[in-house]
Amino acid sequence: MLIILFFLKNKSIRYKEREIVIKQEYLNHEFISGNKLRKLKYNLQAAKSTGLDTLLTFGGAFSNHIAAVAAAGKVYGFKTIGIIRGEEVSSKIANNPTLSFSQSCGMQFKFVSRSDYRNKTKTSFIENLKKEFGEFYLIPEGGTNVLAVKGCEEILTESDVDFDYICCPVGTGGTISGIINASKPHQKILGFPALKGDFLSDDIRKFAKHDNWELIQDYHFGGYAKINTQLISFINTFKKTYQIPLDPIYTGKMMFGVFDLIDKGYFNKNSKILTIHTGGLQGIPGMNKRLEKKNLPLID
Repeated sequence: MLIILFFLKNKSIRYKEREIVIKQEYLNHEFISGNKLRKLKYNLQAAKSTGLDTLLTFGGAFSNHIAAVAAAGKVYGFKTIGIIRGEEVSSKIANNPTLSFSQSCGMQFKFVSRSDYRNKTKTSFIENLKKEFGEFYLIPEGGTNVLAVKGCEEILTESDVDFDYICCPVGTGGTISGIINASKPHQKILGFPALKGDFLSDDIRKFAKHDNWELIQDYHFGGYAKINTQLISFINTFKKTYQIPLDPIYTGKMMFGVFDLIDKGYFNKNSKILTIHTGGLQGIPGMNKRLEKKNLPLID
């Protein structure tokens, strides 16, 4: 099975006399974009090699991962099943851009309660899914496993060796783990979690081979999928200034953090900073629906 990754050019921007280089991973595929394509690359090959024709995975109603797996199934000839957190979402597919797109790609949904969803890694829960759906290739929530980390190790190339800092959004920890493994000893990897809590450090240590990394915990904006008018304004201004869209869940928070750290003097003027744009733009329409209900500004 051939998986094409487009050759991507880094884009350089300037902020307060600092050069920030953006690795535009969000441009690597129209539908399975950013780190999702990296995470799925070797998992799709493994599924094909084992003869399994069905992918099953987990996610929330606006999950980038759910949309990416659905698209990958359509593109590469797999049936797809999404176990979706929240039974109440089952009646709202038509009004949910992520689920509508995933369904249009052929994904079958099973909506489960939030309490049942917490059992998603338990053997008994998985066995019951096999009884219901038959054999499938299991991809964990967020797509993070050993093969996903292997794919994310390919984000960095030899042309990135001169950077002092590499900044990356963090969800489940797979992307930053791959970047850590591919980094050079002189490089410092800064992760910007989209979630509250210190548990991510333990998750990353399961995969990371080096200790040249740090999680910057100050820019989650209250937790996963939490945003405010300050972040919205930053994302819209950034797009207008640099012609680069940012998603509000991951890359927008990371870039806000990088700019704020520059304001605070974290990086010296000679530092070479690389930021990883991991995609996630498919989530903007869904976020705008939520913002509209709250009478908040929308993301451009």
